[in-house]
Amino acid sequence: MDLRQLNALLAVADTGSFSAAARALHTVQSNVSTHVARLERELDSTLVDRASGTLTEEGEVVAARARIVARELDALVSDLSALHADVVGRVRLGVIGTTGRWLVPPLVVALEERFPHVRLVIVDATTSSLLPQVINGSLDLAVINLPADEPELVTEPLFDEDPVLVTPTNHPLATADRVTLAEVAQHRVLLEPQGTGFRDLIDEHALAAGVTLNPLAEIDGMRLLASLAFQGFGPAILPASAAPGWIGGDWKRVPVDGLDGRTVGLALRRRGLVPAPVRAMRDVLRDVVTAEAPAQFGIRPAEAMTGAVDERAGRGSA
Repeated sequence: MDLRQLNALLAVADTGSFSAAARALHTVQSNVSTHVARLERELDSTLVDRASGTLTEEGEVVAARARIVARELDALVSDLSALHADVVGRVRLGVIGTTGRWLVPPLVVALEERFPHVRLVIVDATTSSLLPQVINGSLDLAVINLPADEPELVTEPLFDEDPVLVTPTNHPLATADRVTLAEVAQHRVLLEPQGTGFRDLIDEHALAAGVTLNPLAEIDGMRLLASLAFQGFGPAILPASAAPGWIGGDWKRVPVDGLDGRTVGLALRRRGLVPAPVRAMRDVLRDVVTAEAPAQFGIRPAEAMTGAVDERAGRGSA
């Protein structure tokens, strides 16, 4: 077994075919097929379904381990570079879209200034999509909605943000300076689907207030939900970062009484050493949140944010 075989299998897994894997690896298809076939013979298992180009159950197991091997090799080079005061390597960072809108620009600038040899790859997705990618190693860390009930992850809060009702200016709710959930419940509103973190938070407070919200539509994607509200399709309850004041249009932000805000935090895998580029990214991220969050509407650095991520993450727990 060698690294070329594992890389060939991962390329097939990521691209869905031998031909596409060959293009990704800048080689010919016969080389990819040969490497995968040799790996299959050595492991006495069929790893790729040739008809569909997808991995078999055995192939998925091998690919998961192969990703760990690849990650550790990258970390080895990065950590040795860090010993010579030069942090080098790639960091794969997941960010929920509404937060990325204000956090990513200063983050990219700060990382370039402090660690110019760290290459940043950013994935914009929902919390429910980002969590499994951190767990399986596709991402090194992610900025997500908290809490995250995942035993394989360790998290820390970054900032808290207030909820706000975004409503078209011609809607009855736009005449109020503040609203309650009972007042919101008298109208049809745009919401995330049940089972998403922010929607569950809203429903919990609505239940405590003895009201039930009436969805106009349920949108699984906070940025699309916000866009519909900005365009006048209806009112929507959003976290503050989803409704920045610089976005134009005939809409208004109205504070919602009796509704707690959400906490956004950082998630890393609990197992394995944290590579030097990831540690650098984590430190820069904390500093950028501390500097930038107070300037954002309805956003405050979390009180616990100055504490470090649980250093047990990455100390090789069994």
